Amino acid sequence: MRAYKCLSTQVFTNEGFSIEPIRDEDKYAILKIRNEQIYHLRQAKPLTVEAQENYFATVVSSLFEQEHPNQLLFSFFEHGEFIGYGGLVHINWIDKNAEISFVMKTELEQDYFIRNWSNYLKLIEEVAFKELQFHKIYTYAFDLRPHLYEAMEGSGYYEEARLKEHCYFNSKFIDVVIHSKISNP
Repeated sequence: MRAYKCLSTQVFTNEGFSIEPIRDEDKYAILKIRNEQIYHLRQAKPLTVEAQENYFATVVSSLFEQEHPNQLLFSFFEHGEFIGYGGLVHINWIDKNAEISFVMKTELEQDYFIRNWSNYLKLIEEVAFKELQFHKIYTYAFDLRPHLYEAMEGSGYYEEARLKEHCYFNSKFIDVVIHSKISNP
């Protein structure tokens, strides 16, 4: 297992769910998830195998060499089975905040969306608030998935901002919603 230099703990677990530093063996499952869910991601076009291999060989591998990388990516598991991935992205080490990123296998979204998001949030909060001592974490989401807000608010996040008609999607402008949580020291 690869290790992030900025973390003393690499694996985080809670009630059968866990995250660990992103694994190379998950890169094709991640490609599949991202291409299936491109509609809600900041991804301009479908990923290719070649692009994914290059991303893992250059961007991902370099994250493990840095003291303060701009993102920390994790594979997400339920009882040891890979079911998604995410991390802390757009990390601001000076202001101690980061954006939360997370996607799960598409086939799990309908029945397990809120459960998986809620469990993932518990784990990523361990990384952000306990391990890294960050002050704030947040999501930046196109206003397309109302279940996301239910998961966020049920986990103690609040809607901090709504950027009106901020993104162009399917021939119309849509809002971006930012949910945040501040550490309770």
